[in-house]
Amino acid sequence: MSTDQTTTGPAGTGPASTEPADADVDLSFRLDGRVALITGGASGIGSAIAGVFAERGARVVVVDLDGPAAERRAAELGGGALGLAGDVSDPGATASFAARALEATGGIDVLVTCAGIVDLAPAEELEPAAFTRTLAINLTGTFLTAREVGRGMLERGRGKVITMASQAASVALDGHAAYCASKAGVVGLTRVLASEWAGRGVTANSISPTVVLTDLGRKAWSGPKGEAARAAIPTGRFALPREIAGAALFLASGASDMVNGTDLVVDGGYTIR
Repeated sequence: MSTDQTTTGPAGTGPASTEPADADVDLSFRLDGRVALITGGASGIGSAIAGVFAERGARVVVVDLDGPAAERRAAELGGGALGLAGDVSDPGATASFAARALEATGGIDVLVTCAGIVDLAPAEELEPAAFTRTLAINLTGTFLTAREVGRGMLERGRGKVITMASQAASVALDGHAAYCASKAGVVGLTRVLASEWAGRGVTANSISPTVVLTDLGRKAWSGPKGEAARAAIPTGRFALPREIAGAALFLASGASDMVNGTDLVVDGGYTIR
């Protein structure tokens, strides 16, 4: 006898939905047949996620402000990967690359928003232009991309939105006024998307890493500054790019279908103290 459970809609409307059975849960962590669009995908965390997704069978669309770099990364990935130039802070540009990706692939199943910047200064010295630019890319860019790609997901009735936040979304970091504000906004935005869209087949979750040892991260956190920061992390080290990619793979896979509106913190325990 089937273990599926059917719920009933309003009187006269018939079955509203069919509950999945335990055996239906996909724990393969494969992404075969799925298309994933990754902003900021030519370098750093975005590039690592693109690589892991491609390894697991996804067709990847790499979007980056540096168009040639996006094309090079797509060529490295193979599997029909596509590289597109795009400024996530520009509404016209986000609409353009979303439309081009849709035309080329037929539909986006997974969106990962990794495009972002950090501009550090004490709050009293931070230039308003730097604050505005940080929010425009990190927060508004996340919204614009999710809106454009999410519309297609909602039309198809399925999709997964994964936004890149930060431990800076939940704790205060000196010199990070603009960055902390932008990433806290990303978490809040993601929760709204999760609330509004899950009933139409689209889940949304964020990832909040600690310092990640990308090329940029290694340079920025070398020396005494980095030693002090590592000492404050219970695991005693920074994160690796593939560890963040692993978190993204979980959220993109069938194993996370019931995960919605969460902020997955990958920080070695820094924010628990």
